[in-house]
Amino acid sequence: MAATPIAVVTGASSGIGAATARTLAAEGFRVVLTARRTDRIEALAAELNEAGHQATAYALDVTDRAAVDEFATAFRSLAVLVNNAGGALGADPVATGDPADWRQMYETNVIGTLNVTQALLPALTASGDGTIVILSSTAALSSYEGGGGYVAAKHGEHVLAETLRLEIVGTPVRVIEVAPGMVRTEEFATTRFRGDTEKAAKVYVGVDAPLTAEDVADTIGWAVTRPSHVNIDLLVVRPRAQASNTKVHRTL
Repeated sequence: MAATPIAVVTGASSGIGAATARTLAAEGFRVVLTARRTDRIEALAAELNEAGHQATAYALDVTDRAAVDEFATAFRSLAVLVNNAGGALGADPVATGDPADWRQMYETNVIGTLNVTQALLPALTASGDGTIVILSSTAALSSYEGGGGYVAAKHGEHVLAETLRLEIVGTPVRVIEVAPGMVRTEEFATTRFRGDTEKAAKVYVGVDAPLTAEDVADTIGWAVTRPSHVNIDLLVVRPRAQASNTKVHRTL
Protein backbone atom coordinates (compact mmCIF):
# COMPACT_ATOMS: atom_id res chain seq x y z
CA MET A 1 0.00 0.00 0.00
CA ALA A 2 1.47 3.36 -1.06
CA ALA A 3 2.27 5.84 1.67
CA THR A 4 0.08 8.92 1.94
CA PRO A 5 1.85 11.83 0.19
CA ILE A 6 2.96 14.62 2.50
CA ALA A 7 2.46 18.34 1.87
CA VAL A 8 4.15 21.05 3.93
CA VAL A 9 2.40 24.43 4.08
CA THR A 10 4.21 27.41 5.58
CA GLY A 11 2.30 30.31 7.08
CA ALA A 12 -0.63 27.97 7.74
CA SER A 13 -2.02 29.78 10.77
CA SER A 14 -4.53 31.89 8.83
CA GLY A 15 -5.70 33.15 5.46
CA ILE A 16 -4.42 31.50 2.31
CA GLY A 17 -2.12 29.16 4.21
CA ALA A 18 -4.89 27.72 6.37
CA ALA A 19 -7.25 27.46 3.39
CA THR A 20 -4.56 25.68 1.36
CA ALA A 21 -3.99 23.19 4.17
CA ARG A 22 -7.71 22.38 4.18
CA THR A 23 -7.74 22.01 0.40
CA LEU A 24 -4.71 19.70 0.26
CA ALA A 25 -6.01 17.62 3.16
CA ALA A 26 -9.25 17.13 1.24
CA GLU A 27 -7.17 16.09 -1.79
CA GLY A 28 -5.69 13.24 0.25
CA PHE A 29 -2.39 14.70 1.41
CA ARG A 30 -1.07 14.40 4.94
CA VAL A 31 -0.51 18.05 5.68
CA VAL A 32 2.20 19.47 7.90
CA LEU A 33 1.21 22.93 9.09
CA THR A 34 3.94 25.39 9.98
CA ALA A 35 3.72 28.91 11.38
CA ARG A 36 4.95 30.88 14.36
CA ARG A 37 1.56 30.89 16.11
CA THR A 38 1.45 27.42 17.61
CA ASP A 39 -2.09 27.69 18.98
CA ARG A 40 -3.50 28.50 15.53
CA ILE A 41 -1.89 25.60 13.69
CA GLU A 42 -2.61 23.14 16.50
CA ALA A 43 -6.29 24.10 16.34
CA LEU A 44 -6.31 23.67 12.56
CA ALA A 45 -4.57 20.31 12.78
CA ALA A 46 -7.17 19.16 15.33
CA GLU A 47 -9.97 20.35 13.04
CA LEU A 48 -8.56 18.43 10.08
CA ASN A 49 -7.90 15.26 12.06
CA GLU A 50 -11.41 15.33 13.51
CA ALA A 51 -12.73 15.57 9.94
CA GLY A 52 -10.93 12.35 9.05
CA HIS A 53 -7.87 13.88 7.40
CA GLN A 54 -4.22 13.66 8.46
CA ALA A 55 -2.53 16.77 9.82
CA THR A 56 0.40 17.71 12.04
CA ALA A 57 1.31 21.11 13.46
CA TYR A 58 4.91 22.27 13.75
CA ALA A 59 5.84 25.69 15.14
CA LEU A 60 8.38 27.27 12.78
CA ASP A 61 9.83 30.67 11.92
CA VAL A 62 10.95 30.39 8.29
CA THR A 63 13.58 33.10 8.79
CA ASP A 64 15.37 30.96 11.42
CA ARG A 65 17.64 28.80 9.26
CA ALA A 66 18.78 26.52 12.08
CA ALA A 67 15.16 25.79 13.01
CA VAL A 68 14.25 25.17 9.37
CA ASP A 69 17.15 22.74 8.94
CA GLU A 70 16.07 20.88 12.08
CA PHE A 71 12.50 20.69 10.77
CA ALA A 72 13.72 19.27 7.45
CA THR A 73 15.40 16.29 9.14
CA ALA A 74 11.93 14.79 9.69
CA PHE A 75 11.45 14.17 5.97
CA ARG A 76 13.05 11.53 3.80
CA SER A 77 10.46 12.05 1.10
CA LEU A 78 8.09 14.95 0.48
CA ALA A 79 5.44 15.40 -2.21
CA VAL A 80 4.55 19.08 -1.95
CA LEU A 81 5.96 22.24 -0.42
CA VAL A 82 3.77 25.35 -0.40
CA ASN A 83 5.82 28.44 0.38
CA ASN A 84 3.07 30.72 1.63
CA ALA A 85 4.68 32.48 4.61
CA GLY A 86 5.19 36.18 3.91
CA GLY A 87 3.25 39.40 3.99
CA ALA A 88 3.37 43.17 3.63
CA LEU A 89 4.28 45.96 6.02
CA GLY A 90 3.40 49.58 5.39
CA ALA A 91 2.35 51.48 2.29
CA ASP A 92 4.79 54.39 2.40
CA PRO A 93 6.45 55.83 -0.70
CA VAL A 94 10.04 54.89 -1.41
CA ALA A 95 11.20 58.33 -0.25
CA THR A 96 9.95 57.78 3.30
CA GLY A 97 9.65 54.00 3.63
CA ASP A 98 11.10 52.41 6.75
CA PRO A 99 14.17 50.29 5.87
CA ALA A 100 13.29 47.98 8.77
CA ASP A 101 9.97 47.19 7.10
CA TRP A 102 11.70 46.52 3.78
CA ARG A 103 14.23 44.26 5.50
CA GLN A 104 11.55 42.30 7.34
CA MET A 105 9.51 41.79 4.17
CA TYR A 106 12.58 40.59 2.30
CA GLU A 107 13.58 38.26 5.11
CA THR A 108 10.14 36.67 5.34
CA ASN A 109 9.09 36.56 1.70
CA VAL A 110 12.43 35.84 0.01
CA ILE A 111 14.91 34.46 2.53
CA GLY A 112 12.19 32.47 4.30
CA THR A 113 11.19 30.88 1.01
CA LEU A 114 14.83 30.23 0.20
CA ASN A 115 15.48 28.63 3.60
CA VAL A 116 12.58 26.20 3.42
CA THR A 117 13.09 25.37 -0.25
CA GLN A 118 16.78 24.62 0.18
CA ALA A 119 16.21 22.53 3.28
CA LEU A 120 13.40 20.42 1.79
CA LEU A 121 14.60 20.12 -1.81
CA PRO A 122 16.43 16.81 -1.16
CA ALA A 123 13.24 15.23 0.23
CA LEU A 124 11.18 16.62 -2.65
CA THR A 125 13.67 15.16 -5.12
CA ALA A 126 13.78 11.82 -3.29
CA SER A 127 10.01 11.48 -3.67
CA GLY A 128 10.47 11.07 -7.43
CA ASP A 129 7.53 13.42 -7.98
CA GLY A 130 7.90 16.61 -5.95
CA THR A 131 6.17 19.95 -6.32
CA ILE A 132 7.25 23.33 -4.99
CA VAL A 133 4.63 26.06 -4.90
CA ILE A 134 5.76 29.63 -4.38
CA LEU A 135 2.94 31.97 -3.50
CA SER A 136 3.99 35.37 -4.80
CA SER A 137 1.59 38.13 -5.83
CA THR A 138 0.67 40.28 -8.79
CA ALA A 139 3.05 42.66 -6.98
CA ALA A 140 5.78 40.30 -8.20
CA LEU A 141 5.00 41.29 -11.78
CA SER A 142 4.23 45.03 -11.71
CA SER A 143 4.71 47.99 -9.40
CA TYR A 144 2.25 50.33 -7.74
CA GLU A 145 2.60 53.48 -5.67
CA GLY A 146 3.10 52.86 -1.98
CA GLY A 147 4.10 49.26 -2.57
CA GLY A 148 7.85 49.60 -3.09
CA GLY A 149 9.08 47.34 -0.32
CA TYR A 150 6.47 44.64 -0.84
CA VAL A 151 6.83 44.82 -4.62
CA ALA A 152 10.61 44.46 -4.31
CA ALA A 153 10.27 41.42 -2.04
CA LYS A 154 7.69 39.74 -4.25
CA HIS A 155 9.79 40.41 -7.35
CA GLY A 156 12.59 38.62 -5.50
CA GLU A 157 10.32 35.64 -4.85
CA HIS A 158 9.24 35.57 -8.51
CA VAL A 159 12.85 35.51 -9.70
CA LEU A 160 13.70 32.83 -7.14
CA ALA A 161 10.98 30.60 -8.62
CA GLU A 162 12.02 31.36 -12.19
CA THR A 163 15.69 30.68 -11.52
CA LEU A 164 15.08 27.51 -9.53
CA ARG A 165 12.96 26.11 -12.36
CA LEU A 166 15.85 26.65 -14.78
CA GLU A 167 18.39 25.11 -12.42
CA ILE A 168 16.53 21.91 -11.53
CA VAL A 169 15.00 21.11 -14.91
CA GLY A 170 15.49 17.40 -15.55
CA THR A 171 14.87 16.49 -11.90
CA PRO A 172 11.50 15.09 -10.75
CA VAL A 173 10.47 18.37 -9.11
CA ARG A 174 8.05 20.96 -10.48
CA VAL A 175 8.19 24.65 -9.57
CA ILE A 176 4.81 26.40 -9.62
CA GLU A 177 4.26 30.08 -8.93
CA VAL A 178 0.79 31.34 -8.01
CA ALA A 179 0.40 35.12 -8.08
CA PRO A 180 -2.88 36.36 -6.55
CA GLY A 181 -4.22 39.86 -6.99
CA MET A 182 -6.68 41.42 -4.54
CA VAL A 183 -7.51 38.87 -1.85
CA ARG A 184 -9.57 39.78 1.17
CA THR A 185 -8.43 37.78 4.19
CA GLU A 186 -8.86 38.44 7.88
CA GLU A 187 -5.30 39.64 8.43
CA PHE A 188 -3.30 40.68 5.35
CA ALA A 189 -4.32 44.35 5.07
CA THR A 190 -4.73 44.75 8.83
CA THR A 191 -1.16 43.55 9.37
CA ARG A 192 0.08 45.80 6.60
CA PHE A 193 -1.48 48.83 8.32
CA ARG A 194 -0.37 47.71 11.78
CA GLY A 195 -3.79 46.95 13.17
CA ASP A 196 -5.61 49.93 11.67
CA THR A 197 -8.80 48.11 10.67
CA GLU A 198 -10.39 51.26 9.21
CA LYS A 199 -7.52 51.83 6.82
CA ALA A 200 -7.42 48.12 5.97
CA ALA A 201 -11.13 48.09 5.14
CA LYS A 202 -10.69 50.97 2.68
CA VAL A 203 -8.58 48.72 0.45
CA TYR A 204 -11.71 46.76 -0.47
CA VAL A 205 -14.36 49.50 -0.40
CA GLY A 206 -16.69 49.25 -3.39
CA VAL A 207 -15.00 46.18 -4.84
CA ASP A 208 -17.51 43.56 -5.90
CA ALA A 209 -16.28 40.19 -4.63
CA PRO A 210 -12.53 40.37 -4.09
CA LEU A 211 -10.85 36.97 -4.02
CA THR A 212 -11.06 34.88 -0.87
CA ALA A 213 -8.40 32.69 0.68
CA GLU A 214 -10.45 29.70 -0.48
CA ASP A 215 -10.32 30.93 -4.09
CA VAL A 216 -6.53 30.98 -4.01
CA ALA A 217 -6.34 27.64 -2.17
CA ASP A 218 -8.56 26.09 -4.83
CA THR A 219 -6.15 27.37 -7.48
CA ILE A 220 -3.16 25.91 -5.63
CA GLY A 221 -4.94 22.59 -5.18
CA TRP A 222 -5.70 22.44 -8.91
CA ALA A 223 -2.12 23.25 -9.92
CA VAL A 224 -0.61 20.70 -7.52
CA THR A 225 -2.89 17.89 -8.67
CA ARG A 226 -2.17 18.19 -12.41
CA PRO A 227 -0.48 15.13 -13.95
CA SER A 228 3.20 14.91 -13.03
CA HIS A 229 4.42 15.99 -16.47
CA VAL A 230 2.32 19.19 -16.35
CA ASN A 231 4.00 22.23 -14.77
CA ILE A 232 1.99 25.40 -14.19
CA ASP A 233 4.92 27.83 -14.37
CA LEU A 234 2.97 30.95 -13.41
CA LEU A 235 -0.71 31.35 -12.63
CA VAL A 236 -2.06 34.87 -12.09
CA VAL A 237 -5.45 34.97 -10.38
CA ARG A 238 -7.43 38.15 -9.82
CA PRO A 239 -11.05 39.01 -9.04
CA ARG A 240 -13.10 40.03 -12.06
CA ALA A 241 -13.25 43.59 -10.70
CA GLN A 242 -9.46 43.98 -10.87
CA ALA A 243 -7.75 44.47 -14.23
CA SER A 244 -4.32 45.33 -12.82
CA ASN A 245 -2.65 46.41 -9.60
CA THR A 246 -3.79 49.98 -10.24
CA LYS A 247 -7.06 49.42 -12.14
CA VAL A 248 -9.90 48.24 -9.89
CA HIS A 249 -13.60 48.76 -10.56
CA ARG A 250 -15.33 50.15 -7.51
CA THR A 251 -19.03 50.85 -7.01
CA LEU A 252 -19.24 53.78 -4.62
